[in-house]
Parts: sequence; C-alpha cells; structure tokens
Amino acid sequence: MIRRLLTGLLLGAFAAVAHAAFDLNQLMAELARNPGGNATFVEKRYLALLDKPVVASGEMSYRAPDWLQKRTLKPRPETVTLNRDTLSLERERRTMTINLRQRPEVAAFVDSVRSTLSGDRAALDRHYKLSLAGTRDAWTLTLVPSEPKILELLQRITVAGVREQVLKIDYLQADGDRTEMTIAPVKNP
Repeated sequence: MIRRLLTGLLLGAFAAVAHAAFDLNQLMAELARNPGGNATFVEKRYLALLDKPVVASGEMSYRAPDWLQKRTLKPRPETVTLNRDTLSLERERRTMTINLRQRPEVAAFVDSVRSTLSGDRAALDRHYKLSLAGTRDAWTLTLVPSEPKILELLQRITVAGVREQVLKIDYLQADGDRTEMTIAPVKNP
C-alpha cells in the first residue's frame, strides 16, 4: 500500500516537472518546425462604439518563414499578404503596399505574428516582453510591447496554441478595443 502511494507520488512529481519544464525556447523550437499550411479563421472585433462585435471570417495560408496571407471572405472580401518585408492590402480593386523597412512601427506589429509563427524568439525579444504559461499541449504566449511607440497603440497580444499550431490570437489595443481571432487548421487530404 505504501509502495503504491510512493510510486503514485513520484509519478505525479515527474509529471509536474515535465509540464514545468516547457519554456519559451522549447515553444519557439516547436513553432520553427511548422512548415506552414492553410487554415480558416473567425475574427471578432470588440469596439467601444459598438454594442456587438464586428465579425469577419475567411482563410489563411502560411509558408515559413515569412509569407502569410489572410483572405477575408465575409462580410466583405479583403486580402492582406505579407511577403518578406512587403505588406499589401487588396480591397475593392484597390491595392495598398507598405514596405516594412520604412515603417518600423508597422514592422514591429507584423513581427508579433510572423515571428511567433516562425519561432523567431530574437525578433520577438526586440519588440516585446514575452511570458509563457501552460504546457506543450495547451500554451499561452503573452507579448507586451517594450517600445513606447507600440505601447501607444497596443497593450498586449496573447497567442494560444497546441504544440506547433497557433489556434488563437488576441489583440488588446491601448484604447481598450480588442480583436480575437480563432484559427482552425485545414488538414490536407
């Protein structure tokens, strides 16, 4: 009886140590192994001026390490494409392009997503204070801007996932408005 109790306690202690051992470097290594893929998303924007969230949905594609496309299908079509240091927005037959090297504040914001997806901790550390909670199978990464210009716009970004998959991104703006994006990976046949 005592032997079983001790064995149970030891196994429980080892399990607790295994969960506690999951750290930022392990998460970044896990994310860096993800070659990319396709997903669907639902985005809810909670704005102080509106009683209900603004809901958008569509598809996303990611190819490691620095190509990402978000195609909003509803409520109106819009495509945002990140290709290395170029960000383009297509809406109603118009295209706007931003060179991220010329807009460091936009680049810092874009890096929150790009560098998380690619597991680039050095890039994240340049612009954010990072904290990780959870386990490999249910983690939450919080990014708090370290640059005053970004803090004027954004309080924090919370990214949640399972292993190498990012499943949720929340943005809390400095004015209290927030955006929640839920991501569902699409399995290739």
